[in-house]
Amino acid sequence: MKSKKASSFHEFARSTSDAWDIGDDEDEDFSSSSSSSSLQTLNSKVAKATAAQVLENHSKLRAKPERCQPALGDLPTNCKVIKSSSEAQLSRTSEEACVRSPLQKQQSLPLRPVIPLVARISDQNASGAPPMTVREKTRLEKFRQLLSSHNTDLDELRKCSWPGVPREVRPVTWRLLSGYLPANSERRKLTLQRKREEYFGFIQQYYDSRNEEHHQDTYRQIHIDIPRTNPLIPLFQQPLVQEIFERILFIWAIRHPASGYVQGINDLVTPFFVVFLSEHVEEDVENFDVTNLSQDVLRSIEADSFWCMSKLLDGIQDNYTFAQPGIQKKVKALEELVSRIDEQVHNHFRKYEVEYLQFAFRWMNNLLMRELPLRCTIRLWDTYQSEPEGFSHFHLYVCAAFLIKWRKEILDEEDFQGLLMLLQNLPTIHWGNEEIGLLLAEAYRLKYMFADAPNHYRR
Repeated sequence: MKSKKASSFHEFARSTSDAWDIGDDEDEDFSSSSSSSSLQTLNSKVAKATAAQVLENHSKLRAKPERCQPALGDLPTNCKVIKSSSEAQLSRTSEEACVRSPLQKQQSLPLRPVIPLVARISDQNASGAPPMTVREKTRLEKFRQLLSSHNTDLDELRKCSWPGVPREVRPVTWRLLSGYLPANSERRKLTLQRKREEYFGFIQQYYDSRNEEHHQDTYRQIHIDIPRTNPLIPLFQQPLVQEIFERILFIWAIRHPASGYVQGINDLVTPFFVVFLSEHVEEDVENFDVTNLSQDVLRSIEADSFWCMSKLLDGIQDNYTFAQPGIQKKVKALEELVSRIDEQVHNHFRKYEVEYLQFAFRWMNNLLMRELPLRCTIRLWDTYQSEPEGFSHFHLYVCAAFLIKWRKEILDEEDFQGLLMLLQNLPTIHWGNEEIGLLLAEAYRLKYMFADAPNHYRR
């Protein structure tokens, strides 16, 4: 049986492009040990209430008869979406379908308004709701009050950010939550100036060494990976953007010799870059020509992206050291957790000899970035930065909730290759805030039930 299993897996791997891309996901503990207990209490109350509210609202919506979705021709012309291989199958769904039906092996999907991959990420959800409700305006005002205070209450900021951060204040909120900016508003301007100058000092000191023999392999791999970063989004195919990414990744690799550059870290720059770019762009970010921005603005975006990515990666560097032990442990933890919460799915994988490492390595390595549209990743990171150990510990429960979300489709597949194809190409192209909100609510429920149970990893 083992030889058959190995053969079937290698045959599948050879016939599947980009299924085994190594991406790097890292988790950051944004709280110090002295504040971890207060954060746990804060997030336990806030996230539990938020999760319960999301699930309650969703239940009410499901109880109402669904309205016929608008035909694609009736949608605004600026609602563009860039095609992906998974969407090619989804587009076969009838444009006249007015009643939602369950997903069946990726062959059908309820007709949804086409929404952009990047533009207005936080404001537009997959159900086509108005971008700014009265409630959202109230939340935005709350954020602005917090951010403008002399000393921003970071606990309160995390509490407000867990259900999502408004687009207008996301850049400064992320800088604060990542620990890049100080809570004291009077120190922020000088801190930004100093850190940006420090980053470009690194550029002057190290970047020319990319052509030296002992750094050539690192730079060559970065240079190869950059064009693969969100290849279907025009923004990331611009030469100027690719040069920025090359500098960020090379400097990070030089300053972290224990791990160096690992394939996939390039993905983790993109959410920060898009969020900080959105601070200066009103139009669709995904199609924006960055040559229209001043040199000073581009330098600020580049430096801020570097420092915030560094904050994220520094907390989980064991994901990238030799043999990537952090990833191995997280995948094993996911397997043990799923065996507890859904034994039927777990046994289904065992029956068809599917190993969790074959699909979940990428989930951990890339923080689900290869599985979700970029707009969803950014929304997800709002919550990750609000949770203690959000990018590591809480991400485990998000992955478990994400897997169980597809349990019907998983149980419908009855062979090794079908299961791996499903798990590597899950149909999330139409996902938005609504789906991410439900995913996070379920992940919090799982964390609340299992995280503090001493035997929750033991059968």
